[in-house]
Amino acid sequence: MAVSETSSQSAVPSLPSLAAQAERLIGLGVHERAGIPADSLRAYASAKDAGTGGGLLAVHPDRVPASALAPLLRRDGKPGFVVTDMADVDGFAPLDGMEVPDAPLYVVNGLDRGDHMSNWSPEEALPALTEDARTPLLLGEGIHWVLQQPAALERNRCFMTIGSRLRKPNGTLDARTPAIWISNGTGRDGRDRRNAPKVGWCWWGNRHTWLGFASATGRTP
Repeated sequence: MAVSETSSQSAVPSLPSLAAQAERLIGLGVHERAGIPADSLRAYASAKDAGTGGGLLAVHPDRVPASALAPLLRRDGKPGFVVTDMADVDGFAPLDGMEVPDAPLYVVNGLDRGDHMSNWSPEEALPALTEDARTPLLLGEGIHWVLQQPAALERNRCFMTIGSRLRKPNGTLDARTPAIWISNGTGRDGRDRRNAPKVGWCWWGNRHTWLGFASATGRTP
């Protein structure tokens, strides 16, 4: 099976064409939530397929927040969800200085799940990604990835999306960092959510053996 174009560490299947990704988003109704006509989405994806030949099709987070995307995830027939103690999930925004195209649609290139960084803390991972000329994924981009490629989310091989952070009213960053993993159906998740895709958070300074750090080589408008 083919693997993603940049990752020797994270052997997940290749993404569908951008045209196929557009149809997936249209089928889920993401274009309607974003206020983007279906024909416009198709035309954009077709043009990008011809010009770049791949990548992840993403809707700008200002158009469709994470809270609207997470329930569209599916695993074992179960919908995705956001943990109950992350009611402010849509307040997580791109890190200062991160270059996110000012456009309704853009393409994320060179995806990597970051398995080789499992058991690193976000505090350790961010400078390492920067040194490697990689950019951490936003939460919305991570959800888009799993929507298009469910195999990107595996037990014990899930990932954080530390490109998104929440800034407090006093200007400091919240210590939580968002991640996407698979629920065990324990605690407040509830038994019915076992094996469902889950949007949650981890502390900035904590390590987790089952969470890598999803990143990309860049974004094109």
